[in-house]
Amino acid sequence: MPVFAYKGVTTSGRSTRGMLDADSAQGARARLRRDGIFLTELSESRARTAAPSDGPRWRLPSFQRISGMDLALLTRQASTLVGSGIPLVEGLAALTEQVENSRLKSVIGRVRDRVNEGASFADALAQAGAFPDLYVSMVRAGEAGGALEQVLERLAEYLESQVRLRNKVSSILIYPVVMLVFAMVVVGTLVTVVLPQITELLVSLNQPLPFYTRWIISLANLARDFWWAIGLTGIALIAGFRAAIRTTRGRALYDRARLRLPVLGRVVRLLAIARFTRTLSTLLSGGLPIVRALSTSRDVADNTVLAEAIDAARDSITEGASVATPLRASGEFPPLVTHMIEVGERSGQLEAMLGKVAETYEEQVETTVTRLTALLEPLLILIMVGIVVVIIMATLVPLLQVTSSLS
Repeated sequence: MPVFAYKGVTTSGRSTRGMLDADSAQGARARLRRDGIFLTELSESRARTAAPSDGPRWRLPSFQRISGMDLALLTRQASTLVGSGIPLVEGLAALTEQVENSRLKSVIGRVRDRVNEGASFADALAQAGAFPDLYVSMVRAGEAGGALEQVLERLAEYLESQVRLRNKVSSILIYPVVMLVFAMVVVGTLVTVVLPQITELLVSLNQPLPFYTRWIISLANLARDFWWAIGLTGIALIAGFRAAIRTTRGRALYDRARLRLPVLGRVVRLLAIARFTRTLSTLLSGGLPIVRALSTSRDVADNTVLAEAIDAARDSITEGASVATPLRASGEFPPLVTHMIEVGERSGQLEAMLGKVAETYEEQVETTVTRLTALLEPLLILIMVGIVVVIIMATLVPLLQVTSSLS
């Protein structure tokens, strides 16, 4: 669909400019007229994004990513506008002007057009293809129950909590990753630059070398001469692994192996359960039936092993049983989770209990990752120092032997 850049004047006399997508220039003019904008300039532009008053933006809307924070901010603004009593079409038009992300701006423009043509808000979001199923399901439930403002507010809180958790984990992992990269650069420089020069000296002395020195020299020569083959092998292994986990059986084996890892398996399980319980709590608070809420939230866990247990819970609900029983029988959910869910079912406060479980496990994820990274930092330093010491000893011992024999 063509994208048009426009300049114009609003009914209040304020100059405005932006971009919108439409089937034709005539359709673009009609849309702007409905929005109360009197055109002064209109041109088709498929490659450039909207240029605000403080300078042009050269980002391509088709390639610009919609981040979780962008979606959370949009949802928070939509909740405010709907709560103010503004008609939905006018609220979406205001959002189009407020959103800074050019791709999201284009998506909201399409949603507004479909709503203006008579589609429901949820159907328009689903057709846009940029919103997750959880988002669309909650908006649909909010429209059906007449509580769209409250649902959008809960959605904004959910998205913001997910962004905060992801940012916390990412910030904790930055230092270990930097240390790992630095260690690889140091070792690579020693093996490919420093060691070959010392090797030439050792070989020229015509003295028998220790076995570990010969091994290190052989490894250095292999890395220097066949780096391209090593790189291609690594790429092939990564591609094969990615292809394997796309299959049903491969994904199941991979997810089960992740949960069984000695230390990281606990973090993976905690994070998956935190996402699942937070999502289920949000969906139930938004008025979604529990069967549909379980079907939607199972995918957020991103683990087929836990998803099977959640499917069993959904089937149990349809047969008139409880949610907690199949989750406990699976053995994949900790006793705290199943106990809290059982208490919530009995007291009729399942959403609140799920929210408390999510808060508990999110805190545990942050604490566990912090402890692991605190242990990982000195471990990486020791590994790097150990490799350097082995390389130095492999080259220094022969030199000392030669020196002692000459003396």
